[in-house]
Amino acid sequence: NVPEDQADKLLLASWDLPKAVLEKYHSLGVVQMFEWQAECLMLGQVLEGKNLVYSAPTSAGKTLVAELLILKRVLETRKKALLILPFVSVAKEKKCYLQ
Repeated sequence: NVPEDQADKLLLASWDLPKAVLEKYHSLGVVQMFEWQAECLMLGQVLEGKNLVYSAPTSAGKTLVAELLILKRVLETRKKALLILPFVSVAKEKKCYLQ
């Protein structure tokens, strides 16, 4: 669980994302994360590039965690990222969404 003193970490706005990114998520109805998603982002040194392995059911929100990790790392390091997705339809959807 996310400690009470870090409850603001559930809000996407507290993760130092660009305004355009926040507006895109907000337009899709994504304003905050589930507790488990914020926990993933706060684990160890995952935001500094350390590995993270997590599991959740279909449609639970795993992709949001991956997107936020990728966005933060790309914006902070100015390096490229590779996002591997399981299906062509999902890849096309994410391509449009992330553009």
